[in-house]
Amino acid sequence: MTEIVQQDENQLIAERRAKLTALRAAGVAFPNDFERKDYAGDIHTQYVAHSKEALEAEQVQVQFAGRMMLKRVMGKASFATLQDMSGQLQIYVSNDNVGEDVHGAFKHWDLGDIVAATGTLFRTKTGELTVQAKSVRLITKSLRPLPEKFHGLTDQEQKYRQRYVDLMTNVDSRNVFLTRSKIVQAIRQFMISHGFLEVETPMMHPIPGGAAAKPFKTHHNALDMELFLRIAPELYLKRLVVGGMEKVFEINRNFRNEGLSTRHNPEFTMMEFYEAYRDYRYLMDFTESLLREAARVATGSEQVSYNGTIVDLGKPFDRLTITQAIQKYNPEYTDAQLNDRDWLISWFESHKGKYRATDGLGGLQLSFFEETTETLLIQPTFIIDYPAEVSPLARRSDSQPEITERFELFMVGRELANGFSELNDAEDQAARFMEQVAQKEAGDEEAMHYDADYIRALEYGMPPAGGCGIGIDRLVMLLTDSASIRDVVLFPQMRLE
Repeated sequence: MTEIVQQDENQLIAERRAKLTALRAAGVAFPNDFERKDYAGDIHTQYVAHSKEALEAEQVQVQFAGRMMLKRVMGKASFATLQDMSGQLQIYVSNDNVGEDVHGAFKHWDLGDIVAATGTLFRTKTGELTVQAKSVRLITKSLRPLPEKFHGLTDQEQKYRQRYVDLMTNVDSRNVFLTRSKIVQAIRQFMISHGFLEVETPMMHPIPGGAAAKPFKTHHNALDMELFLRIAPELYLKRLVVGGMEKVFEINRNFRNEGLSTRHNPEFTMMEFYEAYRDYRYLMDFTESLLREAARVATGSEQVSYNGTIVDLGKPFDRLTITQAIQKYNPEYTDAQLNDRDWLISWFESHKGKYRATDGLGGLQLSFFEETTETLLIQPTFIIDYPAEVSPLARRSDSQPEITERFELFMVGRELANGFSELNDAEDQAARFMEQVAQKEAGDEEAMHYDADYIRALEYGMPPAGGCGIGIDRLVMLLTDSASIRDVVLFPQMRLE
């Protein structure tokens, strides 16, 4: 069956190439002198309430172009639907208005061709806004047929590989990426309105830092040095805080050499921000407000539906420690068990759970939380007070030095943000880097390197500050009810065909 479909497609492509050859011979292939003056969506918005009589009286002139998605050919007249970036608009082509020769040529144009039309707006007998074409031109010849019946690509992998076809045939996909754009614009506007400066920091680092992740490596020939694609912009943004740029943010691309899944793409987008003289509790309030605003702008509501469940961003977000969250969602576990290192290790062994044998109690509790509780956090929940051993860049609590002033925000069972009061003690930071180096030498590929220049920056003095990173892709997944990160990344990473 597949072979027959492929033969049919090859035949259609051959026929279209023959038509293009004829256009070339006539000297009319791929013209570039058409000036678009109107958009389909604007036409519908502006004239939605106009009656048939009002349009006849007003004689609205339209000059637009788009991809031909539907065509109905009759004897002396035809209808077609053209689609541009804003929507679709129908055109009416007849012998009387464009001439028999042009209409005859139009009948042989194919779905997917890009067509320009000028004419007068009217309503058909069924009330549909339509352009009565005075002229039509073939602007671009499409050599490949659209997916059958114009329902878009049904094969998921093909959707990701050929996003251009997915976008031209699937309105839901287009809307996801329109919403993504609104979310990013809302975040940017929110940050600027609160006095933050948008900056750009390097994407190629001599030392990877700012997160626990395995980096991609590359090589700079002229400098003859190894470089790493950015895993996080954190250490560069905090250098700016040292330099006196006390409220900064960056909407940035990060790269982590890790596995692919419904929530992981090796190239992803985050927004990180830092503000001097703020702590992690202020950051949680600020992050709540930011996400509510993004939801309002993108969806019109603070309540969003995800996988059949209403997620309420309008209510104050829950704030729980790691052990409080475990016991809220798994009340069978006791304080004694969760504070017993041997019991935790025996649980991991018997349940085949992931943990690091070198971790202390705090690290094991975090791994236990990840195994038992993380996926149960559907409503917005801040998990707070992370152990220092897994938070090498966060400030220790003054009252409990074994924990840090750090939070992670979870919704619909996945992490959405990570923030903390920043560690600005150069000597403490150097010691933590050395602990990370020891872990790296013991085989942990995600442990951090020692960044001597960052320590030097801190030695000049960084004011107390707070910082947070928000996963843009995961936020878009939530606000568009998308099950996979691949649905919200225009061109997700995939194996070669």
